[in-house]
Amino acid sequence: MNVPSSDAERLVSEINDEIANITRVDVLICPPFTSIQAAKNAINRVNHILLGAQNFYPEKNGAYTGEVSAIMLRELGVSYVIIGHSERRIYFNEDDQFINKKVKCALGSNLIPILCVGETIIQRREGKELSVIESQLKNGLKDISIREAEKLTIAYEPVWAIGTGETATPKIAQEMHAFIRNLLKEIFNAKVANVIRILYGGSMKTDNAEELLKEHDIDGGLIGGASLKASSFCEIIRIAYALSR
Repeated sequence: MNVPSSDAERLVSEINDEIANITRVDVLICPPFTSIQAAKNAINRVNHILLGAQNFYPEKNGAYTGEVSAIMLRELGVSYVIIGHSERRIYFNEDDQFINKKVKCALGSNLIPILCVGETIIQRREGKELSVIESQLKNGLKDISIREAEKLTIAYEPVWAIGTGETATPKIAQEMHAFIRNLLKEIFNAKVANVIRILYGGSMKTDNAEELLKEHDIDGGLIGGASLKASSFCEIIRIAYALSR
């Protein structure tokens, strides 16, 4: 819940200017609902950055006061949507069944879901991290076809490493990403599992991005605080670009 519309167009324009010559890295921004149009205005000038949303409600329309539908997002030019973010799970009590409904609705509405999974510090200390991820992934992707799965993106969020003082090393992050990749092979097949991008969402910053992005199963980042300034966000993009050459 950052960057009001009055600042969104300026921020996206700054990002555009800094990465104008970078073409081998996909860049996606997911502004708050009220800033989507302003961000789109800036994107349209160069048509280089992808546009997503942070949330939506999985019904086409109806008496759901305060909610926003997939159709409304599509009308604004949104093509991606974040689903199951740890903050939605924690603060708004979104469970796996509701998240699964969102994934299905997004796919049926021509939106690409970014499904977030991750364990809390208590779950990790109790040694439950693998079972938590397996449950979130299998329940969140229940009844998703192989053809639909090819459109998915997964984001691993080590909730225990976000704002807690704990650190997820590149080794730990890679282990969890590899575990997710193997689960995707089990749920779908190896070909699909290798197509699906798995992003790291555990406070990727300029000083750890290179080490993380070098890992075999980390395909990108779901950037939090570092995306609020063009300088830090674009530095991560440049790091990804350098590693892609």
